Order: sequence, then structure tokens, then C-alpha cells
Amino acid sequence: MHTISKAWLFCLLLAMSSVASANLTIEITRGSDEALPIGVVPFEGSQGMPEDVAQIIHNNLERSGSFDPLERSSMFEQPSQASDVRFSTWRSLDVRYLVVGQAERTSEGYRIQYDLMDISGQQRMMSETVTAREGDLRGAAHYISDQIFEAITDIRGAFSTRIAYVTAQGVGDNTAYGLYVADADGRNSQQILTSDQPILSPAWSPDGGKLAYVSFESGRPEIFVQEVNSGNRARITSFEGINGAPVWSPNGRRLAMSLSKDGQPEIYIMEIADRSLTRITQNNSIDTEPAWSPDGNRLLFTSDRSGGPQIYQHTLGSGETERMTFTGNYNARARFSPDGDDIFLIHRSDRGFQVARQNIESGRLITLSDSTRDESPSVAPNGTMVIFATQQGNTGVLSAVSADGRSSFRLPAAQGDVRDPAWSPFLNE
Repeated sequence: MHTISKAWLFCLLLAMSSVASANLTIEITRGSDEALPIGVVPFEGSQGMPEDVAQIIHNNLERSGSFDPLERSSMFEQPSQASDVRFSTWRSLDVRYLVVGQAERTSEGYRIQYDLMDISGQQRMMSETVTAREGDLRGAAHYISDQIFEAITDIRGAFSTRIAYVTAQGVGDNTAYGLYVADADGRNSQQILTSDQPILSPAWSPDGGKLAYVSFESGRPEIFVQEVNSGNRARITSFEGINGAPVWSPNGRRLAMSLSKDGQPEIYIMEIADRSLTRITQNNSIDTEPAWSPDGNRLLFTSDRSGGPQIYQHTLGSGETERMTFTGNYNARARFSPDGDDIFLIHRSDRGFQVARQNIESGRLITLSDSTRDESPSVAPNGTMVIFATQQGNTGVLSAVSADGRSSFRLPAAQGDVRDPAWSPFLNE
């Protein structure tokens, strides 16, 4: 009985810390001094359309931390095509890149033509015409943002990806829980599950089509897998004790999870096809929060085997387990960077609980966030940003920080206590 109580306390501290969120606009909380100056001119013909495509592109690029977009009020001219651009005008404004374009309605939706101009080189870098169905102007704006971001940085843009998170509204027995999916900028949120019992730990499948999560709807934790579009779902585990922290393997054929069916919470891997289980950890401690390496050969997890929460790595081929974190007495909820060179985690410093990055080779750990009550970091698929939940005063917010810590911002979210944000993979692979 004492063991189960300890296990629940540890898992609750790591996986169920609650933060609140209000309906917020995107707010840049810290900008980067090294951001590239760019101008995104309002697209000709877009007046009266349901979405301001150029403004969405502006916001996306600003949120990335890589760009410092010029405000519209500072634009002396507003060209709509490459031939109208006077390079001297934009050089005088210290603009290095410029986006100009035109938008029009069609019988099937919208047509958007845009040009990306290199002001320093006095040339057009790229030009493209994009079509969008009715109701998908935001998707078109995210796509254009991706193309611009990659053309300038050589890094694939992640603006067309999505996020998932859990909310809780109400008090005590009257609390309602929701699982939401939204665009990467927090807009266009859709509730895909509602429950009068807690929902935890959503995790995206590699194809972006499913979410695994924990639900208490039966009165105890069980792991489900749900199709995002159809809502079809299946119960994957329902063992006695803890069923928690599911996470997909890179090939989508396995789930790592934390189960206490044999006593203490341990890390297991399930083959989804036949639901067979392999126990990974064998230790008289609490092991939870697994995370796959990009190559699928290693698992990170949080364990208290050293006396407090620290990050460990298990190599599947050799069975070797090694401790990864040594800075401070609390490190938890680690996730690999997409290139496998770094891990992102929650680190407790003298200022509180913060998002941090640790280089695997050197072991050097640096804090990224300015807040003090952070939880559940999730890395963008291009490795440039980390989304997490935190608190500002008594109000919870959904936040993100650049991987170098130079830029941070807050995102809008559905009303309620926000928990466990998760960033999707690229959706068109």
C-alpha cells in the first residue's frame, strides 16, 4: 500500500501538475536580438476576406524567433508584386527580406500569389501561386510561412503542424475535461474528446493521424488510442494500478509506457499489432515518462532511483541503462531533439521549474524559459521551438520558447486548466 501511494504521488507530481489558461492572443514575451528583419506587405485584394493571410505569415515568422517583421505602420510603400518593389526603399528601413502578394476569390475558394524578395541581393528568391478551399485560408498562410522559413533558413518550417493539449474546467466533482487539437499557433482549436474524468498525456502518432492518451473514465487510468479525424478509439491497456505516459515509436508500430501491474511503475514497450508487452526497466524505483530517440534505438525515462527525479537512457539493443542528468536534484519529462543531439526537459533551478536543454555529448544544461512553474515540454518537429504549459501569477498560459532560448511567446488556448501540450509531427510526409 505504501509503494502504490509513493508511485501515485511521483506520477502526479510529474504528469498531472495543473496549469490554467485563458483565451489569449499570441503575445511575444521575449524577442531575439539576432532575428532577421523582414517585411510582409498586406496582400492586394485580401481586404474583406475572412483571414488576413499576410498578417498570419507575419505572426508565424515572428513567433519562430528567427525573424523580426516590420510593422505595417512603418511601411512607406505596399507593393503587391516583385516588379513593384523598390529595393532602396526597403534598404532604408533595414529590411533584409520582403514578402509581397495578391489574393483573390475563385469559384472554388481562393488563389494567392506571393513573391519572396532578397532586398540585399536585389533579387526574387521564390515565387509561387497557392490555391485554398473555402475555410482553409489559415492553412494556406501556414503553408506559405513554411516555404518562406525554409527558403531563408534551410530549415523546414513547422507552421502547418498541430498541437494537442488537455483542459479542465470546474471544481471537484463538477470538473469537465477536454482533449483539444489546434493549429501550431493555438488557433482553430477543436475539442475531440470530453469527459467528466481526468485525461492525461496526449501523444501523437508519427503520421499525425492518432493520439494516444490516458483516461480515467472507468475510475482508474487506462491508455486509449484515438483517430483524430474520425474520433474512433480503442482501449489499449487496462491493467491494475498505473497505466500512464504512452509515447509512440518512430515507426508507429510500438508504444512505450509506464505500468505498475507488476509492482512499482516500470517502463514497458507494447507491440501494437498483437499488444504484447516487453518490460524494459527492472529496478526498485519509480520509472515513468518514456521518450523515444529519433532512430528508435533508445528510450529516455524519468526515475527516482538516485533519490530524486533524474533522466536515464536505456539502449534497447544492449540493455544498457545510464544516467543522463547530473545538474540539480530534479530533472524530468525529457524529450529528444529531432536530430538526437539534445534533450529538452523540466529542470528545477533556484528560480523554480523551467524548460531546459541539455547537450547529450557534453552534458551541458542551460535553462531556456523565464517562467518558474513549467511542465510538459514538447519539441517542434523541426527542432526550433518547444511548447510547454506554465503559470503567470494565478493564471495558466500555454507557452513556447525557441530552442536557443532567445525568443518566447504565449499562445491562445481553450478556457480551463491546460495540461500536457504535445506538438505533432510533420503532417504531409
